[in-house]
Amino acid sequence: MTSSFLSRYRRVLVLGAATVALHYLTIDWLAARIGMRFDAPQAPATVSAQLRLALPQRIEVPAPAPKAEPEPVPERASEPVPPPRKKSAPEPASASSDQAAAPAESGGTMPPADGDAAEQGGAAEPAPALQSPEPPPAAPPVPAPAEPAPAAATPPIAAGRRFRVNLPPPAAFELEVRRKDADGRNWSGVADMHWQTDGSSYQVGLNVGISVLVARVDLLSLTSEGSIDDAGIAPVKMTEKRRSRAMTATHFHHDERRISFSASAASVPLLAGAQDKATVPFQLAAIGRGDVNQFAGDIDIQVGEDKGATMYRFVLVGEEELETKMGRLVTWRLARPPRPGSYNARLDIWLAPSLGWYPVQIRNTEGNGAVTTQTVTKILQPPVH
Repeated sequence: MTSSFLSRYRRVLVLGAATVALHYLTIDWLAARIGMRFDAPQAPATVSAQLRLALPQRIEVPAPAPKAEPEPVPERASEPVPPPRKKSAPEPASASSDQAAAPAESGGTMPPADGDAAEQGGAAEPAPALQSPEPPPAAPPVPAPAEPAPAAATPPIAAGRRFRVNLPPPAAFELEVRRKDADGRNWSGVADMHWQTDGSSYQVGLNVGISVLVARVDLLSLTSEGSIDDAGIAPVKMTEKRRSRAMTATHFHHDERRISFSASAASVPLLAGAQDKATVPFQLAAIGRGDVNQFAGDIDIQVGEDKGATMYRFVLVGEEELETKMGRLVTWRLARPPRPGSYNARLDIWLAPSLGWYPVQIRNTEGNGAVTTQTVTKILQPPVH
């Protein structure tokens, strides 16, 4: 009976054993494949990092000490004029000539005759020759009134220190513009900016507009062109066009060392490293690329505007992270605080060390409280050949 049972179910048992063996082999194969997958070397993960530089220690430039006023020299008391010394008697001369000459020349009186000799009846000695009375001492010459000293010339504008520069490569920028008026009204718009240079010359352009309904209204257009020298950017001509205003031009005459303006007859001295409003952000970028430690002190830059030139003083505020459409950017913030008597607006510029020190945000805070902020949304660089 046992043999008949085994013979009847032999095929089933063989098939079951074969199935179990196949499952075991399959599981073993999968386990080996899974083990190979986890043991295989992994590709390195891509980590996005930004350049973070240590901020330079602030260097305070001491103010020049005031010049000491010279002590006044006390006036010397006038000394009495000594009486005139009598001169020795002149050689004998004829009385007639002396009598005639004395009154006429000196206007004095004749001296009395010697009376003792006449009373003795002796031989009268010859009367001494008449002596001309001593002329009165001449009055001391009256000093001529001193001519007024010429007015001191107006001291020239003090030139700032020279900087090591390394100009950033060409690029085009797209920016978003946000403005808040003094009355609280908000505006938004876009701007485009380009920086081009071949190492010996450059061009800068900036166009700012706001969105009104479905249209864009251009508010500001700046252009600048010139050359590159040891001090960095050397503007030759800047033009500025504002809405509802005529275009103005600022000319930098490097040979004559002066700046002239189409909107004014004024002319001011041109200092080394002078810039215009369009080139200032890129000159600051060149200073950062040249040596970051230069930001430890004040950055003084002469800036030619539409009617004059002003010395801008920038200070390093510190490191800040900006949220932009390009992501979070680590930046260095430079500020030009208001200066009484020069300008009452504040200018802030954010430079990105990890992006070649390009300016990625610019903010202008006007004296009345209005604020305009331009923040980069895209940076395009031409391919390197």
